[in-house]
Amino acid sequence: MEHAAHGYMNNKDELLKRLRRAEGQVRGIQRMVDEDVYCIDILTQVSAATKALETVALQLLDDHLSHCVAEAVQEGGEVAQEKIREASAAIARLVRS
Repeated sequence: MEHAAHGYMNNKDELLKRLRRAEGQVRGIQRMVDEDVYCIDILTQVSAATKALETVALQLLDDHLSHCVAEAVQEGGEVAQEKIREASAAIARLVRS
């Protein structure tokens, strides 16, 4: 099933901003390790970067469910079932991580 636009298109700028912030956090973590910073301080930054990526993941999931999955459910049939399976698998991966 092809889409003219993905579900996240309305939030693309916000997602990119969050991803750039997470990228900066990871680079900061690399610097901290390079500079032999105290372990707990590094772990605190790892936690912050992880939360930033989780926020992006949850926004993408929400957009996918409200756009791609909802559209597929309206079409029904195998397309709908496949989108639901994809979403379930993505949720499972997020929960396990």
